Amino acid sequence: MRTRTIAIGLTVFPALAISGCSGSSPAGAASPLGELSGQPKPGASKAGTPVSSAVLTERLLTEADLGKDYSRKPESAARHDDVTVIGCPALEQLGGDAAVGSLDFPNKAKATFVYSGSTSSEVAEELYSDAAPKLADGTKQIFDAMTGCPAYQVVIGSRPVKITTQKLAAPALGDQAWSQLLTFTAGGQDSIVKQTAVRTGAVLLIVSGSPALVDSHMEKALAKALPAS
Repeated sequence: MRTRTIAIGLTVFPALAISGCSGSSPAGAASPLGELSGQPKPGASKAGTPVSSAVLTERLLTEADLGKDYSRKPESAARHDDVTVIGCPALEQLGGDAAVGSLDFPNKAKATFVYSGSTSSEVAEELYSDAAPKLADGTKQIFDAMTGCPAYQVVIGSRPVKITTQKLAAPALGDQAWSQLLTFTAGGQDSIVKQTAVRTGAVLLIVSGSPALVDSHMEKALAKALPAS
């Protein structure tokens, strides 16, 4: 098994591994998620020029897009912890970055929002951009590894987190799409996260968090991430 020291910039792992779970209610998260629609759809566009992180940031959802019941959550400071994968050889091979869903693309932006209707309900959006073939291949590699392991454990620092996955039907959006339900167990408590990703050309969108919130805002996020030319 491989252990690597990495910067954990994702929402879900600090919440689970450091602060503990919030209970069985769904909580916000960023990627990882499971790949489901393995190949680009027939006739899908492969065109597209990568866009900068600054442009991606402008395309993120805002409180104005979501409504008055949402507030943006401050980004957590990056942490540097040893991450060890147990029980998933494919992820062990890729290393700790993949285990916490770190997607290694040059251009990226993210935001997390809290829904005031429930203190445990969050929705997170991530945007990535790279040349379309690199974006497709790199994403598929990590997601294939994760969906090949329906249950495994990640140890972050000294805290173990059990992860189980359930594939969901991918939405009929973009050139490629992925979706799954993740259950994180730490300290005897569970947190359930739905994650859906859509790649269109050189842009990858990932929306994660409370299942109902992900379903509610996926198409709105995609429309803003890929404005009509």
